[in-house]
Amino acid sequence: MDKTKTEAQTKTIEEILNRQVANLNVLYVKIHNFHWYVKGENFYTLHVKFEELYNEVTEKMDEVAERMLTIKASPAATMKEYLELSSIQEAAGNEDYRTMVQTLIEDFATVAEEMQEGLELAEEAHDQATSDMLISMKQDLEKHMWMLRSFLGH
Repeated sequence: MDKTKTEAQTKTIEEILNRQVANLNVLYVKIHNFHWYVKGENFYTLHVKFEELYNEVTEKMDEVAERMLTIKASPAATMKEYLELSSIQEAAGNEDYRTMVQTLIEDFATVAEEMQEGLELAEEAHDQATSDMLISMKQDLEKHMWMLRSFLGH
């Protein structure tokens, strides 16, 4: 592999990882919103689940950012950057519990697809550590999507 190709791949991996730092930070705020504002007969179930999810998202965000620092990249670290880089949107603030759950399914699908792109690039660049990290995170998101779809009866 020539040096130019390696640098181009690394830059692309950095961009994908930085987008995930942004996505995970937006998800953290969104899930916190859902945790605080969920109402209805499923309040207790979802209040607890949302707390579990935002805690997990925090760990993943930190892991991606630390991986970026390890490969000498600079993770985004401001709300402005997160909102500019993120593939997902903030919560509107008026969602009912079903919309909250459906939104998370869709957001997790978006993030999982982007992680798949990242792990393919990491594999091409022989960056096994990044690839392994993204595989694990993608599997977790897919499991959450299944559980949330089941919750909605889909």
